Amino acid sequence: MAAAAAAPVPSRKTETYTDTKRRDDVRGANIAAARAVADAVRTSLGPRGMDKMISSGDQEVIITNDGATIVSRMSLVQPAARMLAELSRSQDAAAGDGTTTVVVLAGSLLRRAQSLLSAGAHPTAAADALHRLSTRAVEILQSMAIPIELSDRESLVKSASTALNSKVVSQYSTLLSPLSVDAALSVVDPAHPDLLDLRDIRIVKKLGGTVDDTELVRGLIFDKKASHAAGGPTRMENAKIAVIQFQISPPKTDIEQSVIVSDYAQMDRILREERNYILGMVKKIRAAGCNVLLIQKSILRDAVTELSLHYLAKAKILVVKDVERDEIEFITKTLNCLPIANIEHFRTEKLGYADLVEEVSVGEGKVVKITGIKDMGRTATVLVKGSNQLVIDEAERSLHDALCVIRCLVSKRFMIAGGGAPEIEMSMQLAAWAKELQGMESYCIKEFAEALEVIPYTLAENAGLNPISIVTELRNRHARGEKNTGINVRKGQITNILEENVVQPLLVSTSAITLACECVRMILKIDDIVTVR
Repeated sequence: MAAAAAAPVPSRKTETYTDTKRRDDVRGANIAAARAVADAVRTSLGPRGMDKMISSGDQEVIITNDGATIVSRMSLVQPAARMLAELSRSQDAAAGDGTTTVVVLAGSLLRRAQSLLSAGAHPTAAADALHRLSTRAVEILQSMAIPIELSDRESLVKSASTALNSKVVSQYSTLLSPLSVDAALSVVDPAHPDLLDLRDIRIVKKLGGTVDDTELVRGLIFDKKASHAAGGPTRMENAKIAVIQFQISPPKTDIEQSVIVSDYAQMDRILREERNYILGMVKKIRAAGCNVLLIQKSILRDAVTELSLHYLAKAKILVVKDVERDEIEFITKTLNCLPIANIEHFRTEKLGYADLVEEVSVGEGKVVKITGIKDMGRTATVLVKGSNQLVIDEAERSLHDALCVIRCLVSKRFMIAGGGAPEIEMSMQLAAWAKELQGMESYCIKEFAEALEVIPYTLAENAGLNPISIVTELRNRHARGEKNTGINVRKGQITNILEENVVQPLLVSTSAITLACECVRMILKIDDIVTVR
């Protein structure tokens, strides 16, 4: 008892040991998972990047090297890995291009963050340093930027070509770049010169031919045939077009019920009433002078019946049925007409006018083409063709990226050199800035500045060059003040990238660095994962 009583009472002043192993493990697991995603897409960066074949459970196959598509199709379980997928999606929404770059950058920053943490740096200090670094990096990029005008079509085509050069359809960039520039500029509203809504550009895909046959249509294209019932017309000049949202078919009751008719005379009367009802509608349509009818797809009952198609054909009205509900806004904007929701509201002033509506053969199928639209709205339609569905899908994704690049230049009219030049310049200027700072912040910024070199390193690696000698030579040239020197992948050497026409919008680079830093800071601040049922 006496011995127990004499046991020393622990002093409150001594430091107690806190176990941080779990926090470190969680952070390590998060960083490892996110880096695994970055390493998966790293090989598809740049014009010489590899493509990925994505195969889903329902036998769907996609061939692409678009970072956002690859990452969004991965079935990721780890929450931090999913954050990188979200990051790629954010970059796609903000800039449309640079989706692979942003993931690779985040992976490289995380790798440096891990080495800082293992050296004893506190996660908060690293996260704060990263925040300062991203602000400074954006300033450096802005100092390198070259202002452009929208009237300078050549510069816009150059930047669209750069976006397309890394795609599967890069050999068609001489056709697709000018096409995407013309499509984008045709929908820019002079009243809002810094806004470009990509919903005003519709891409219609059709199997048959090659990507070379892709064309920009000044008008409308419907990926469906005109109605051939009862020998209806398939070509109409001086068209007066109506977009209708009601059904030309016998009315139904709102509730499900059946009417039993046992008398033949009554049955005849019902059929006669149906015919008169439809005939009355067709006469009203014809009286308004309409000769082309676009009918919205109906859920409740058939939008048109065989009988109504027969009467419309007799009235020499060209019919396109099953127009999707979400296309109505685009169609009415293009035709400069109003959708008609009820037969009673069918008036001449609600019609659209065009020189020609005709059914044309494209590849394996047929499409309805409307050209020469009077007072056409600011929209554009691109008809993409290809030898197989995989090529067509990839051509559509590539066109979307090219259009997004032009959208970036419309909203922020500055261009910047590509080919790893801005990343090396940022890395060198930030490393020099780190020397002026003190303490842990200086050490963190120096480490993160080196992480930016992953872009030129990966570009060289994917092109089959020696990355170490290329990046060393690149640093040397930038140290001499050659700001726009980058990796020329085609020649396999270092040249002035602006002279090679490899340019990209400033918004793509600034958005990539800002979003990557934000995502890495978020992952660093997480020290535990709590699962709830």
